[in-house]
Amino acid sequence: MLVTMKEILDRAKKEGYGVTAPNVQSEDTVRAVIHVAEELRAPMIIDVNAFIHPDLPWFVHMIRELVSTSSVPFAINLDHGKSYEDLMLGIRSGFTSIMVDRSSLPYEENVKQTKEVVKMCKPLGISVEAELGHVGQGENYSVDGTSNLTEPEMAARFIKETGVDCLAVAIGTAHGRYKGTPHIDFERLEQIVKACPDTPLVLHGGSGTGNENLAKAVRNGIQKVNLATELVVAGKEELEKFIQDPNFDKWKLIPSFIKGYEDRLAHYVKLFGQEGKAWTE
Repeated sequence: MLVTMKEILDRAKKEGYGVTAPNVQSEDTVRAVIHVAEELRAPMIIDVNAFIHPDLPWFVHMIRELVSTSSVPFAINLDHGKSYEDLMLGIRSGFTSIMVDRSSLPYEENVKQTKEVVKMCKPLGISVEAELGHVGQGENYSVDGTSNLTEPEMAARFIKETGVDCLAVAIGTAHGRYKGTPHIDFERLEQIVKACPDTPLVLHGGSGTGNENLAKAVRNGIQKVNLATELVVAGKEELEKFIQDPNFDKWKLIPSFIKGYEDRLAHYVKLFGQEGKAWTE
């Protein structure tokens, strides 16, 4: 069942649980996400980067076809739309939500460009996610992991001025693998939630942040948690264990990777209280 990200996140905010947003790379990982969602009856947001496939419209069409026959709610989100070309391609490709990432720009320019995307997407029923503050890369975490964090009062102003459906906030996480120990500013998160009581919040850089940190983030007001690196690493580790047997079955290489991927995703679905939250039309 295909729905908007706004519908999924508004329900999550109202009922107090988090939603995993796995970033898929292939048809195999798409099917893995669908399998976990159906097994656990969990609504799911499928994130896709614009660069992930040379034929993005075909890739999104494939996802839409696979989820259309499911009884579980799915949203398909373009992650980190950096250029207008990415965003327009995303709209044409059939995403049900778009993330416009102008977080590296000055505040006023971020507002201006985000507002233009919202104006395009709203009449089409496409949800819009934006980012305020900046979530950097894990390899630079020891240097800038706690810089460019989201200011609560600016977050409230940004939401009012742009009309976005959800906001990705910078509270100390990073994309990819961390160099250094992640420090999550939960006091800042609490202040952002108070300043933006009606808007779902997104946490980028969920991989490697730790069970305790992520569970606490969800309890304290995060509705969407993006996951990519950790799911792939879990698949890789399961595959490495599988090929330790010199007589391994070559036909089960990909299934072994998928097992690790699915197990880790299922772990987070349960951790965030997402299990059993699927609804029907």
